[in-house]
Amino acid sequence: MTHPLLDLAPLTAARFASIEDRVARLLGTEQDVVITQGEALLPLEGAIRATAGPGTTALNVITGPYGQTFGDWLRDCGATVIDLAVPFHTAVTAAQVRDTFAACPEIDFVSLVHAEAATGNTNPVAAIGEAVREHGALFYLDAVASIGAEPVLPDAWGVDLCVIGAQKAMGGPAGVSAVSVSERAWARMATNPAAPRRSYLSLLDWKERWIDGGRTALLHAPAQLEMLALEACVERIEAAGLKTVMARHRAAAAATRAGAVALGGGLEPYVREARDAAPVATTLRTPPGVAASDLVARALAADPALPLAAGGGALAKEMIRVNHYGKDATLDTVRAALTSLGTALADHGHPTDTREAHRAAEAAWG
Repeated sequence: MTHPLLDLAPLTAARFASIEDRVARLLGTEQDVVITQGEALLPLEGAIRATAGPGTTALNVITGPYGQTFGDWLRDCGATVIDLAVPFHTAVTAAQVRDTFAACPEIDFVSLVHAEAATGNTNPVAAIGEAVREHGALFYLDAVASIGAEPVLPDAWGVDLCVIGAQKAMGGPAGVSAVSVSERAWARMATNPAAPRRSYLSLLDWKERWIDGGRTALLHAPAQLEMLALEACVERIEAAGLKTVMARHRAAAAATRAGAVALGGGLEPYVREARDAAPVATTLRTPPGVAASDLVARALAADPALPLAAGGGALAKEMIRVNHYGKDATLDTVRAALTSLGTALADHGHPTDTREAHRAAEAAWG
């Protein structure tokens, strides 16, 4: 028998364009939106390589590992890169960005991650966007983790390149992503001789062969199942209401943070100030002498379905990440994560109070 998912009519250009339009409405943008046929690293890298080159002076904000990656790509493009790095337990401020502009007025490109799911922080993009507009630089934003968990407003914030993915707070597929592109960004690409062409990384190919042609003929066969999954994901958000979906993520973050503090056992929020904490995921610091990777392994042994992970690299020693996004942005998930972490800490000789943790989480959920 032929499986029904393998016997679908081909995705038409009109259906593809309609999905792009729905993503644009989700972003509240009048900019062109291109849905790229791959995980979000595709448009993240493609947008940098399209707009940066040897004549670019870039301010690259580092609040986590993705900011570090963007700096590497920018340097590989030949750009002069000025890194503004802040501790991963905090967020960058608009004042720090303005100070960097004052010291380096030649900056004409700014790269920033909105929410760093890997470190649990979120940056004040609206205020930073105002500073970038005043300076006149091109503004590139990674909103892959933040979309669906907190407002993402490229037009209102003056973002020229805004990349999103569906696999986190949107609760959708990982195999497609999207980027909104301003007229300024298209103009920068058009004058960049190093911008990828006839390449999977090329955004200009999509503009010239898809957008400028009236979106009537696709460049290549689309990832059909992923596109349909993205459509279903956006439909689900539209039905629930974006504000409702974001409120659920805020509640999950507040409940996890409050519950972890009440749990005891030496567990504490990794991002020190609640205002700097991302709604998409909460990071926690383990007590001295307890490796985060071991604690997570013990917790997952009891319940493999929990959305828990240890930090990457050196952070595996001290950071736990509770990925309460998408379908896991629920009070039940938060309670289950707190219970398993409490048990794992008790196994290490750190007494915990799961009942008090649940009470605090429920109160914070509101």
